[in-house]
Amino acid sequence: MNVRLAVNGTLMRGLALNGNLLGVGAVFERETTTMPSYRLWSIDDRHPAMVRTSHGGAAIAVEVWTVPAAGLAAVLLAEPHGLCVGKVRLADGEETLGVLGEPVLCEGQREITEYGGWRAYVAARSRA
Repeated sequence: MNVRLAVNGTLMRGLALNGNLLGVGAVFERETTTMPSYRLWSIDDRHPAMVRTSHGGAAIAVEVWTVPAAGLAAVLLAEPHGLCVGKVRLADGEETLGVLGEPVLCEGQREITEYGGWRAYVAARSRA
């Protein structure tokens, strides 16, 4: 059995923790965005944390992966502290599992929602 997982940070293709997905046999499906009801924070400029909100949200860039159910726990246990799995609503209305941040993790961190995604934020930061 496989599950779909929407990722929004270092699990994405070519980034630091992508090997965690590849190591359990996950397969990239597509790039998309969430519904415009999420906010994004940079956690110490090492990884993002995405939180669903009732106001001030935006569409956030994500990748959707097909992950063998048996490997999902290994991927999530290797995620940074404060990240968890929950339901994420994609732009096309599909609801899937996704990586989210605990709200407390975002306290005192830089909000980066305006960039629309982790890759865009990292690119802007490297240009600065």
